[in-house]
Amino acid sequence: MRGADKNNLWHYNKELQPLAHELRTSMTKAEACLWKYVLRAGMMKGYTFRRQRPVLNYIGDFMCKELMLIIEVDGISHDEENVLIKDAKRQAELEAAGFTVLRFSDHDILKGIEGVRRTIENFVDGFEKKNGSKARVIKRK
Repeated sequence: MRGADKNNLWHYNKELQPLAHELRTSMTKAEACLWKYVLRAGMMKGYTFRRQRPVLNYIGDFMCKELMLIIEVDGISHDEENVLIKDAKRQAELEAAGFTVLRFSDHDILKGIEGVRRTIENFVDGFEKKNGSKARVIKRK
């Protein structure tokens, strides 16, 4: 499988755009909280995250192209065995393409958003240390 990287868009699946748009307009409460308090507008150390991003044959809840990071928010349905199997397949395919996938439950986000923030910050710190890069500074008007 060809590897995705932050400099190419081959992993972007344009055919999933309509569904991704629909999902952006109907985010779950946990997704909305993660977006509003942690990921939007460069709040995560200056990195840009996109909501409901088509990637390969999937739609990632949140994606940062620069970090090659996909964040998934799992509701209660993700506890079902058939969904767990699909999630594992999806994660394996995304990781084989070069992405890192972080998963959080609705409960993790709604009851412990600061812990979720720290986990994501720790990933970013490790990524920067490994790759020798720093977040872009976003200038606000």
